[in-house]
Amino acid sequence: MLPIGKLSMATGVKVPTIRYYEQINLLPEPKRSGGNQRFYDQKSLERLRFIRHARELGFSLEAIRDLLSLSDDPDKPCAAADAIAKAQLAEVESRLARLTALKTELRRMVAQCAGGTISDCRVIEVLSDHAHCITDHLTSDDTHPSAQGSRSRSPDAP
Repeated sequence: MLPIGKLSMATGVKVPTIRYYEQINLLPEPKRSGGNQRFYDQKSLERLRFIRHARELGFSLEAIRDLLSLSDDPDKPCAAADAIAKAQLAEVESRLARLTALKTELRRMVAQCAGGTISDCRVIEVLSDHAHCITDHLTSDDTHPSAQGSRSRSPDAP
């Protein structure tokens, strides 16, 4: 049995995060001592390691919840787990494509900088108006009208 501090050290997950995972039922309620101190068993340690690794791979808490639910029933077919992993892979590939577009745009911006004054600065010019960009690198958060400025975009644009 591990107290929360030792569980934190063993997994690399901060104590407030462990408590949060308990609140949202990703981790079961731990046993408590007479002094109300939390104590975790080996199963909780393994579950927390699973959660941490899944978070490192970018899975959402909801996907992790689904994967944990699946892992609690080991005789089920793994098609549902595969589908969750495939969806995460698609999201990572989409993010990589956006990051590649950002990298291209930033390289172009920097290469066009003449090193003169701010009034002639290509970096400032491009950042001031997305129309000067050669790639469509806006994120889905940027499709909100307040983030768009005068540029219109379709609602399903990345």
